[in-house]
Amino acid sequence: MTLGARVLKTGIAIVLALFLAQLLNAPTPVFAGISAIFAIQPTVYRSYLSIIEQVQGNIIGAIIAVIFVLSFGNNVFIIGLAAIIVITINLKLNLEKTITLSVVTLIAIMESPTDDFITFAVIRFSTVMLGILSASIVNLIFLPPKYENKLYNQISDMSEEITKWIRMNIRHASEHGNLKNDIDKMNDRLMKIDQLYTLYKEERNYFKRTTLLKTRKLVIYRQMIATLKKSFQTLKKIHRYENELLSLPEKLQNIIQQQLDCLIHHHEHVMLKFIGKVKPNVVFEEGSISLDRNMLFQELMHYYKESEPTVHENEEELKQYHMMQIVSAIIEYDENVEHLDTLITSIQVHHNHEAEVTIEE
Repeated sequence: MTLGARVLKTGIAIVLALFLAQLLNAPTPVFAGISAIFAIQPTVYRSYLSIIEQVQGNIIGAIIAVIFVLSFGNNVFIIGLAAIIVITINLKLNLEKTITLSVVTLIAIMESPTDDFITFAVIRFSTVMLGILSASIVNLIFLPPKYENKLYNQISDMSEEITKWIRMNIRHASEHGNLKNDIDKMNDRLMKIDQLYTLYKEERNYFKRTTLLKTRKLVIYRQMIATLKKSFQTLKKIHRYENELLSLPEKLQNIIQQQLDCLIHHHEHVMLKFIGKVKPNVVFEEGSISLDRNMLFQELMHYYKESEPTVHENEEELKQYHMMQIVSAIIEYDENVEHLDTLITSIQVHHNHEAEVTIEE
């Protein structure tokens, strides 16, 4: 585990919870520290949801604890039975995330009842709530998350890696085993990017102007991820059917290579355009070939129409089927890059430089 913002926030929340508990002379400040751990969340919005859920779970644990102690005492078997009831209630109310804190509150109240039990229960309940409050303050004030920067950087880094592999693979310069291992790792990275997008989506804005900009950026980042996935799909198809590519005439291989080079150039340009690092209007061409998905499809169909029948007709049909998958992936990738370009142009027209992302090293 790396030392990230959430780790630091957890430490700060524990310190604040223990400090406030000691300041208020709470008899067992440790419970404030424990509850603070459970309440730390990666975003302000999740923190808000967590407060509501944790308060509900805390109340459930406290009420069951008081009822069981007053009715049956605090025998260890009674505490275990009460814990089962608390867990069941939380599950019925879809409060699975609060089960741990509910049980902690239950045990904190039931473990040593005094003559003035109700007062004792209120103090313990308040101590746990103090930890939740401390974690919420830390979530709101300390180390506010900047998920947009992380999201863009991870999409950009993975795009660069994919396009690097496409360039090498289409030139038959990549090592098959290394690429296969990298493809497996990229699948995991795509899942993390989807999670980052969710966290960025959950970040809340408090001004109407920034809310509109955020809404448009969400559309762009969703399309960025869709485009990234299409480029990844293209890489996987080229990798899987590289033998079929090698069997094509050199002229057709060069056309596919040049089309991909143009497409990759377009994708790179669009990503840089979003952060204001390149000119908005560029012609995408590689030698005498310009980016044209229709031409690519027509060239492939023309080649197969002109090809003479062979004795291995079934094998040839299978190769055609595989090549059509490659071309289809390239066309879908191209369409997604084009759509992303349109969205970025639109947001820059409406929001000028406000739409640019500040990339932090």
